[in-house]
Amino acid sequence: MARVLAAVLTVWTLTALVLGPDSARNPVPHVVYVWLWVGLAFSSMLLGPVWRVINPLRALHAGLLRLARVSPDLAVLPYRWGLWPAAIGLGTFTWLELVAEDNTSLGFLQLLVAGFFAISLLGSAVFGRTWFDHADPFEAWSRLLGLLSPLGRRHDGRWVLRTPLHGVNGLRGQRGLVPTVAVMLGGTAYDGFSANLSWATFVQTSSVPSSLLKTATLLAFFGLVAVTIWLASVVSVRLAREPFSRSFSFVSDIAPSLIPIAGGYVVAHYWSLWVYQGQYAWRLLTDPLGTGADLLGTADLTPNDLLIAPTLVATIQAVSIVIGHLLGVLAAHERAITVLDRRAAVVGQVPLMVVMVIYTLGGLTILFAP
Repeated sequence: MARVLAAVLTVWTLTALVLGPDSARNPVPHVVYVWLWVGLAFSSMLLGPVWRVINPLRALHAGLLRLARVSPDLAVLPYRWGLWPAAIGLGTFTWLELVAEDNTSLGFLQLLVAGFFAISLLGSAVFGRTWFDHADPFEAWSRLLGLLSPLGRRHDGRWVLRTPLHGVNGLRGQRGLVPTVAVMLGGTAYDGFSANLSWATFVQTSSVPSSLLKTATLLAFFGLVAVTIWLASVVSVRLAREPFSRSFSFVSDIAPSLIPIAGGYVVAHYWSLWVYQGQYAWRLLTDPLGTGADLLGTADLTPNDLLIAPTLVATIQAVSIVIGHLLGVLAAHERAITVLDRRAAVVGQVPLMVVMVIYTLGGLTILFAP
């Protein structure tokens, strides 16, 4: 049922993308930036990696293979890049959402969607469905945040309730994981930082082109997350009396501990957007061609603003960041005592705790700065 609904929404949105008006009445920007990006994050944290189930491009790839009567595991070349393509894709989409100019214009979105479809279909044609498992940015976004879901499956397929740390602790280090979580956390942190009044004033008055300045700052946020967690790993392995080279594998081992923090940032920074603009999207979807039609009967829908009351939003923001960082600390502790020698694990996890505290203070400062 979920796949059918996803397919219908995809066709509906593509119709608006191709034939709809190039104006604020077009629902495509809301579907892409609110439902796909933010809504997917919230639904994944609640239900698990939902995009793997409803991904229309994965379904299209599987359907084409069935029509051709070939194995679903067909691949021309073996896939060896881990999560690196997903990290690049997530970073690119973050830049498009937060920095690119005219990113809601119809022509821009047509190029964006066409490019993503082409890359996905080409990647899956060459590397098979493994492309979706590792390289698809939205599947990576959904799968990693889905580790925080209270729902899980046992080996026998039975659904069970679990703690948010259960999924995170089950993730092992892999190629490209560090840059992926760095983009997830750094991008959301930059989103909050860019809303700061002082930053906006600086950008407007600077002699440097705003797009260049914003791009450099966004990349700096990505790099800051990756570098700080790696430096903590270097200190940890040295305190554990292990060789410096061990830090490169250790940083990948403890990278999953950043996922709860990234999830907390997502809730804090996107709550208002999701609960309000997510409702408003229905008003636009009812008229995909901009002809004044009311195909879904939602043309007169007025979004309920109870969930964006200032006090409630501030509380949700603070609580989500604090809980995310507490879970991150616990996850880092569990991973340290698992990966490091038990005699060195206690002292070896101290640098990780320091970085987590710095992230917490930085996140709260960014969130509540005027």
